[in-house]
Amino acid sequence: MQHAIPRSPEEVSALRRFPVSEELLAVAIAGVVGLAKRQGQSLEDLSAEVMAEDALLDGVQRRWLQEIILKAWAVLP
Repeated sequence: MQHAIPRSPEEVSALRRFPVSEELLAVAIAGVVGLAKRQGQSLEDLSAEVMAEDALLDGVQRRWLQEIILKAWAVLP
């Protein structure tokens, strides 16, 4: 794996300088889930953030991302 899983919001933001790839997306998702868990955020809170309306993702993409986050939450420490 070329990228380490980010452990801080700054490390997550730093991933923006790399070209988007499957590995980068997986690392970013793992980092966000890990950060949420360490900050005491619930899965429901994180899911609500993912499902919130924004200009970046449409509804189908948000549901897809929510499913990935649910799976990541279940397997990541």
